[in-house]
Amino acid sequence: MQKTFGRFLKFWRHLHQLSQEELAFRLESSPRHISRLENGSSRPSESIISDIANVMTLGERDRNHLLIAAGYAPKIKKTSFHAPELKWLRKAMLLNLKALDPYPAALLDNSMNILMVNKAWVSIYSTILTENTLNKITNFYDFLFSEEGNTLSGWEDTLSVILFSLQQNALFSNDPSDIALQQRFSSHEGVPQDWKQRAAKIEPMASFRVKLTINDIAKPFYSVSSTVGALGPAAYTSEPQLTINTLLPEDDDIDLAPLLIPEIKHPLLFY
Repeated sequence: MQKTFGRFLKFWRHLHQLSQEELAFRLESSPRHISRLENGSSRPSESIISDIANVMTLGERDRNHLLIAAGYAPKIKKTSFHAPELKWLRKAMLLNLKALDPYPAALLDNSMNILMVNKAWVSIYSTILTENTLNKITNFYDFLFSEEGNTLSGWEDTLSVILFSLQQNALFSNDPSDIALQQRFSSHEGVPQDWKQRAAKIEPMASFRVKLTINDIAKPFYSVSSTVGALGPAAYTSEPQLTINTLLPEDDDIDLAPLLIPEIKHPLLFY
């Protein structure tokens, strides 16, 4: 990690046309310490990383690149998906969801809150759930862990992997909201007692199998998650952290188009 940080530091120092001596002066440090940071023989503290970022007027993305390169958790400024300046992003996500019809898709934030859905998502689940129940679903994980959403194939392992990923994220960030999220889902009924041991043996994937009842017949689907992120090393730490979850039929002969209801409504359906 130290050598990775050193490459970043050297890159930014050259970009700002600063010698090691000049940077050391601005940081109230020594040229020898800057040299040791660049050659990887010394690990930077979080405070000096912050000072370096301030001296070079780095934005949030590049500050986080330095932190990640040094082995620290990124410091992410929470950004609301509904902020006025993100109108362009909401439109882009809406067009993405619309293009995925007739395959059910939902846009999720980093807490797995459902921000938007497409017509196929509402149409498919309206054949399984009542309108009142469907309208109250606001969190993807709450739905998966609930009795209504328990359509997973090998659900014990799937829920264990989800919890394990939340646990590791909480350990990495030490953010109270991440810790609370993990604790909330681990308290759900039906979570296997040995979920940590189960998940530790499984390599996580961005997809898992589910079964949906189509015309009174259980059909196999893949639940596939695609991350919407920035470019570069901080792609998965840029706010707002968004994921599009899509259900894709496992069998080629499953045609979902006839199930699409053109005039269907839902609080999170915006077209």
